[in-house]
Amino acid sequence: MSQEYHCRIYVTLRPSVLDPAGVAVQSGLHQLGYEGVEKVRIGKYIELTMTANDQAHAETQADEMCDRLLANPVIENYCYEITALETTGSES
Repeated sequence: MSQEYHCRIYVTLRPSVLDPAGVAVQSGLHQLGYEGVEKVRIGKYIELTMTANDQAHAETQADEMCDRLLANPVIENYCYEITALETTGSES
């Protein structure tokens, strides 16, 4: 029986990759008076709902989606959180 899962995916640049958007945001924050802000890095946050047979299958799907489309494994790292959604309605 399939189960719905909620997946939160976080994609960030690898530490060795230059982040020009992060540098621009850091500069803007300094111009606004936030001098204590250091090393800003910009990433992506993705939420999705998926159907899978079990938690392990949901994790396998998330890994595949990230490797194939959602992240660039050459320059980005990713991690995710998967939560089973409660089924609604009555079962007979």
